Amino acid sequence: MTEEARFAGQVLAWYDRHGRRDLPWQREPTPYRVWVSEIMLQQTQVATVIPYFERFMAAFPDVCALADAPADAVLHLWSGLGYYARARNLHRAAREIRDRHGGRFPEDFEAVQALPGIGRSTAGAILALARGRRHPILDGNVKRVLARRFGIEGWPGQAGVARELWALAERLTPRERVADYTQAMMDLGATVCTRTRPRCEACPVQDGCVARRDGRQSELPSPRPKRDIPLRRTCMLLLHDGTGRVLLERRPPAGVWGGLWSFPEIGADQPAAAWCSARLGCHAEREATWPAVRHTFTHFRLEITPLLARVAGEPADAVLEGGDRLWYNTRSPQPLGLAAPVRRLLERFRSIHEQGTE
Repeated sequence: MTEEARFAGQVLAWYDRHGRRDLPWQREPTPYRVWVSEIMLQQTQVATVIPYFERFMAAFPDVCALADAPADAVLHLWSGLGYYARARNLHRAAREIRDRHGGRFPEDFEAVQALPGIGRSTAGAILALARGRRHPILDGNVKRVLARRFGIEGWPGQAGVARELWALAERLTPRERVADYTQAMMDLGATVCTRTRPRCEACPVQDGCVARRDGRQSELPSPRPKRDIPLRRTCMLLLHDGTGRVLLERRPPAGVWGGLWSFPEIGADQPAAAWCSARLGCHAEREATWPAVRHTFTHFRLEITPLLARVAGEPADAVLEGGDRLWYNTRSPQPLGLAAPVRRLLERFRSIHEQGTE
């Protein structure tokens, strides 16, 4: 028996006893459902994804339903899941499938990989899990299993290390039971060969594992080189009209929180009243400065100082000119895409407003 066949056999035997088989996307593993789950699972744990996936499927049961939906509806159901570029790409890809592939998820690997937001590993996972096609995958869990088991040195984000891992993944992927093997490798990394405190005694491929043999589980795979994470600061204006409504703006389609609704950002040394007069054509009275809140992104940390202000008199029509502003009713919230810190600030505003009107 070859090394490759032995490895796959050990992984599959473990999967038959311990693998996950009742995840929502496994119950009806169509390419569409597997695709949505794979995008949601990027950078996000299974337990977090499950309720989002089920709500998403209830709202958009097929690719055409997703393609036909307005962007706000898609982003609303993604709110809180983070990494919102995933949702925007998912929506764009659904429209491409509707318009260029007749509403049918493509079966060709190159066509799948060409869709927005789908890379080599995700394309392989979709076709392997939904169609049983033999394509290797290399998500974070699989990288960890392979790097430890075979002693692959270096950070997997480096091109040379990635090539070595891809070649290994290609060589090890069996020709039979591809879907089970693919799921097994992801499960093995997620539940046994974990980033910290791996359960080596429960691992089916512990025999011959370089990291276990040399006591290097904490060293392999090599971590991303350390770098300073910069801190950025901004002031957000919580402009309300006294009835529980707060002004929101749609952010540009690209960049941080692209396409989501947020509070207007103003300069730290800019008076709120002057900004409202110049930018919105209305008079406002500043009421309070709330304690700063922080939100961490992959590449930087953001410190938000919320400035509370109230429109003086009736809100001017100019406030809503352009279609990218709206009054958000905190008592009867609209289904919009909101970033997590924006949602938390809205909840805080609603609580304070309701206490003040009792």
